[in-house]
Amino acid sequence: MMKASKRSQGVSYAIRDVILPAKELEKKGIEVLHLNIGDPNAYDFDTPQHIKDALYDAANKGYNGYAPSEGYLELRQAIVEREKKRNNVSYSPEDICITTGVTEGLQLLLNSSLDPNDELLIPGPTYPQYTLLTRFNDALPIPYRCIEEEGWQPDVDQIRKKISNRAKGIVIINPNNPTGALYSRKVIQEIVNIAGEYQVPVISDEIYDDLTFDGHQCATASLAKDVPVITFNGFSKVYLMPGWRIGYTMFHHQGELHEIQDAYMRIARSRLCASSVCQRACIQALRGPQDHIKQTNDKLRERRDFSYKRLNEIEGLSTAKPDGAFYIFPKIDAMSEGIWHDDKEFVLDLLHEAHVLTVNGSGFCTTFGKGHFRAVILPPLKTLEKAFDQVEQFMKKRLAKKVPIHR
Repeated sequence: MMKASKRSQGVSYAIRDVILPAKELEKKGIEVLHLNIGDPNAYDFDTPQHIKDALYDAANKGYNGYAPSEGYLELRQAIVEREKKRNNVSYSPEDICITTGVTEGLQLLLNSSLDPNDELLIPGPTYPQYTLLTRFNDALPIPYRCIEEEGWQPDVDQIRKKISNRAKGIVIINPNNPTGALYSRKVIQEIVNIAGEYQVPVISDEIYDDLTFDGHQCATASLAKDVPVITFNGFSKVYLMPGWRIGYTMFHHQGELHEIQDAYMRIARSRLCASSVCQRACIQALRGPQDHIKQTNDKLRERRDFSYKRLNEIEGLSTAKPDGAFYIFPKIDAMSEGIWHDDKEFVLDLLHEAHVLTVNGSGFCTTFGKGHFRAVILPPLKTLEKAFDQVEQFMKKRLAKKVPIHR
């Protein structure tokens, strides 16, 4: 048998790995309530009609060949306009590259900036791709704590303690996946200041920027006068287009990132381009009606409030209140009873007994995510109510027995 590469052996993705046992239950005719994947269109959200129409028009108008590797100029100009209007940050279209989702943008950046044994400071817990792709480049992900008792705000003191001369950047995800935290302006500024002291860029993932419930998201680049910032954003979440796979990367600097940006663009040219017709539709997403954003936030706020209240009513669980994105990250307080070996066992037991699918917190950080699970707040209230009722019955049964299950 031919062997797979050594670097592939460490690849796992908790968000989708948990789907495999759920599919086995569904094959048996068991209904599984999915609270695992951040896809709004899997529930009662949909891509705005004017964006769908723009996709159809683009195909009919002949935009069916390859697009420029860096993306259509008109789309990059529309992004420049958005950044100036929303964040008062000035970009040139040449500092923007359109990618096949934020994940490809992250791949391109880490491939162009990391050497073996370099370090990247990453929030804990975090979106798994940051850790996975850092390791894939033979570099070292250094998790820094986000403080659960403070709404999962980054621990700035710990960032200062953990950063070293081998660091190539500090990552922030705001609003955060998996916790739903919305970072304060003060915390962002403090992180920017540390990055400036160590002369490294801030890598700011802002894919959920307009999905907030109790405040406004502050773009990192708007606070970084002389500190380089690399920002990831895209259309999957705010514009309800996850399957269209269009993201973008923005370089904000005063020359410090020229070499990395050049390498990034060279690698981008080698992979050809992002979808041509989807890019054309994204121009209309930015320049067309924006009404759906408020409607989306209104629905999510109601579901956030319900989920927060309901989960905190369940014995053995507790959770901080998310302020953005569409996730909630409860703590499994009952882990202290010794019923489960770890949070993955909890998630699998919850799936097999209560038929509710979530994601184990350790899949987002083995240090700062363990003992938790992530759920989405995307489903309609009736679905959330049913799911949390089943979670509550599961917890009551487990706590009553206090006997671990051994498969």
